[in-house]
Amino acid sequence: MAQTALISVSDKTGILEFAQALHALGIKLLSTGGTAKLLADAGLPVTEVADHTGFPEMLDGRVKTLHPKIHGGLLARRDLPAHVAAIKEHGIDTIDLLVVNLYPFEATVAKAGCTLEDAIENIDIGGPAMVRSAAKNWKDVGVLTDASQYPVALAELQAGGKLSDKTRFAFSVAAFNRIADYDGAISDYLSAIDFDASIGQPSPTRSMFPAQSNGRFVKVQDLRYGENPHQQAAFYRDLHPAPGSLVSAKQLQGKELSYNNIADADAAWECVKSFDVPACVIVKHANPCGVAVGKDANEAYGKAFKTDPTSAFGGIIAFNRPVDGETAQAIAKQFVEVLMAPGYTPEALAVFQATKVKQNVRVLEIALPPGGKTDWDNGRNAMDVKRVGSGLLMQTADNHELAASDLKVVTKKQPTPEQLQDLLFAWKVAKYVKSNAIVFCAGGMTMGVGAGQMSRLDSARIASIKAEHAGLSLKGTAVASDAFFPFRDGLDVVVDAGASSVIQPGGSMRDQEVIDAADERGVVMVLSGVRHFRH
Repeated sequence: MAQTALISVSDKTGILEFAQALHALGIKLLSTGGTAKLLADAGLPVTEVADHTGFPEMLDGRVKTLHPKIHGGLLARRDLPAHVAAIKEHGIDTIDLLVVNLYPFEATVAKAGCTLEDAIENIDIGGPAMVRSAAKNWKDVGVLTDASQYPVALAELQAGGKLSDKTRFAFSVAAFNRIADYDGAISDYLSAIDFDASIGQPSPTRSMFPAQSNGRFVKVQDLRYGENPHQQAAFYRDLHPAPGSLVSAKQLQGKELSYNNIADADAAWECVKSFDVPACVIVKHANPCGVAVGKDANEAYGKAFKTDPTSAFGGIIAFNRPVDGETAQAIAKQFVEVLMAPGYTPEALAVFQATKVKQNVRVLEIALPPGGKTDWDNGRNAMDVKRVGSGLLMQTADNHELAASDLKVVTKKQPTPEQLQDLLFAWKVAKYVKSNAIVFCAGGMTMGVGAGQMSRLDSARIASIKAEHAGLSLKGTAVASDAFFPFRDGLDVVVDAGASSVIQPGGSMRDQEVIDAADERGVVMVLSGVRHFRH
């Protein structure tokens, strides 16, 4: 008995060629509406669903495949005599292959000016129903929900006349995942609409935080363990990842990435890609321990390494420019866990293939994001999520970029152009340092970094100690504090260490006291107006 394929697709990419190949294999074609017309116009013998069911499409196409002859043909188990007898009694033919993709709901609601009516009309009913029926009966029915599956299915059909159990099961899993993604997108959209606020508006008012949030992620890989060896872990990506984000990385060599490697690599990559000029970021335990800009990658690396050579040992190094042989030679002198860059010269890659030890270095290639006005264009998350006991904290991501025009000089002393440049550099770095954060900078490089302390005073002291150990002078440096100084003692500590200019958010009840202290000490102070807590 010849097999039957039911084809009903909104996205018709590759479907004509696939249908032609199915016909060549002797598979009967059953189809709906526009898909049936496309196949018929190409000269393929195709039976319309309405003719198959004996019931016309109605309600503007809302009802066409919701019929026992369709779902009976998909759901009947061929190994159960009672099922076979039932469909024979009612004149129902089996359907062996279902090819369906759904109304473009996600693309519709992503368009500017999408109305609620447009969104509702693009909620597919019959498609998901058929997909679920076929996917449930995977032992007898192959269900294809994406054009990327066509070559796989065709190769098996041409080779053996049917799909393997393994392939049918994989297609079933993919089908249920697609339905879950689709329903999740509908839930996210509809539960974000403020109905009352939308009355009289051309398009609905949508909250950034829907009443129900449906996370949709795809596993990239299982990991050997989590933060510690007794924890299990896996790495997932967004269903539709932004270009230039960490998950787009290609590993060129080295050992498998660990949980901590990935977490630290993300911190380094997010920081380094925020610079427009050649930059290098070295991260240890999720904190930048050295950041610098230079005329090229090699100079930036040399300056970043000087900040804290001790912490840089076993660190994560990220560049926003391709790595050449000279830079690779410099990096290879130290132990590095992960290296990231937009590209590598053949000479650079050869350096990390030279010895067995160097071959363990995890070398990642990541294209920089294309750039533009949106978070997506810049390879950034639009939302941040933190797991808490039986819940999630969700917030818009900290993607604020500070410009020189945003600064407010509050001291009698005005910043020089050089100081202004260093203050903006220090502020950019402080954004990626765990709170409480204090960052000393000069000449486009970090000179001392204090991170993650309960007291801002302790962070400042740690930054000073690290600078001293690295043989760096903090005299004349610019310093950034990720949040305001609650008392003048915080300012005194950084000025005593050598800072001549300070950038901080402001907003404390004692701002004037701190400003007066800056005037008393003869240093420049500018306010950013925003803070960068990072916990």
